[in-house]
Amino acid sequence: MTRIAGVASAFPRQYYRQEQMAEALKRHWGTKLDNPKVLDHLLTRVGVDGRYLALPIEAYDDLTTWGKSNNAWIEVAEDLAEQSICRALTRAGLCEADLDAIFFVSVTGVASPSIDARLMNRMNLRPDIKRNPIFGLGCVAGAAGLARAADYVRAFPKQCAVLVSVELCSLTWQRKDLSVANLISSGLFGDGSAAVIVAGSERSASGPQVLGTRSSFYRGTEHVMGWDISEEGFRIVLSTEVPDMVRKHLARDVDDFLAEYDLERSDIDTWIMHTGGPKVLDATAESLDLPDGALDVSWQTLRRVGNLSSTSVLLVLEEFMNRRRPATGSYSILAAMGPGFCSELVLLRW
Repeated sequence: MTRIAGVASAFPRQYYRQEQMAEALKRHWGTKLDNPKVLDHLLTRVGVDGRYLALPIEAYDDLTTWGKSNNAWIEVAEDLAEQSICRALTRAGLCEADLDAIFFVSVTGVASPSIDARLMNRMNLRPDIKRNPIFGLGCVAGAAGLARAADYVRAFPKQCAVLVSVELCSLTWQRKDLSVANLISSGLFGDGSAAVIVAGSERSASGPQVLGTRSSFYRGTEHVMGWDISEEGFRIVLSTEVPDMVRKHLARDVDDFLAEYDLERSDIDTWIMHTGGPKVLDATAESLDLPDGALDVSWQTLRRVGNLSSTSVLLVLEEFMNRRRPATGSYSILAAMGPGFCSELVLLRW
């Protein structure tokens, strides 16, 4: 079977407590905020204790154009992508020459050549490696990228693929936007990277088997989440409907998916869920009727580093892979939802 051979993360050097972030944001917005206590209230409610930032916090005042922000994204994304891939390869017992395909996902910056191409010389990757840059999937891209990498090695069972996600959400912050959506995002989203090595069935690997994947797209929901892109860069679209989307669709998607394998929710021992935020995690637990503690790893990841968009669900996977490995033979669902609006599900057996 297709297996996950290694997972690893990488973060910028700068880590700030939420209180430090709040003070910096209030200094920037100053008198533009009608009531600074509203920002404190919102930042307290997002369930985040601290976050990594791509740059020192004082450097953000110099990012006066989208071009400057995007140039910083390219520089930091290269560094973090290389670090996470190298660590994942080490955990898998592999080297760069073992990689046959690379899938790169991000929604917080753009580059051409893409980041995967820039890694070719930097990491001395094989010139015949198949590159697959994916942009625009947002939070769902961690699960979707893993699914596409698994699809690839299922077709080429002698090969290995790497999925690498880099999200530098702080470089998309809109400094002039005082909307509630932007205030929430300024307290919720953080920066980091994660990489996953997926090995075909004819390669040796000791991680969980990828039994199957499922994609679900919900028509007419493009307004729920995403970006409005202007001369100033990425402006967050974050509707209050997101938790309702979870309640409306997730349980049915999971049940239909599991039925293909003669399984039910009660057969799933661990839930590897995207850290969308407190309301999203509450809606997930409610929709799936999960027992207390089922999403503890997702909650802990959210508190420690915030929501890292596509990277988040891979951080939860890393925790299970390297520190809380489930019992042999047990099942997990890895899932994320994002712009579209849509969901991606991956069924794992340990």
